[in-house]
Amino acid sequence: MAKSGPRLRGSGKKQHALLLLLRAVREEAGLSQKELAGALGIGQTVVSKYEHGIRRLDLLELDAICGIVGITLEEFVRRYRLNNGENTSGTKG
Repeated sequence: MAKSGPRLRGSGKKQHALLLLLRAVREEAGLSQKELAGALGIGQTVVSKYEHGIRRLDLLELDAICGIVGITLEEFVRRYRLNNGENTSGTKG
């Protein structure tokens, strides 16, 4: 069986915030991992691996998840930045 890819790397705090948000948006939409997986056409274990940082999630997959849970990719990024205390105005500073 092929490996799903390396564990996500980077800031532990930021990675944790991303994974928590990914789970939160799914739960806010009232979806189980199995239901989200079905809508994506993948197995439930893949969603679990996304949420635990075991499998990489690319931009296209994240955009699909956002569409299923009823938010835009921009909203997801805005919430991620707010959770990390980052400036969300679109300007530097």
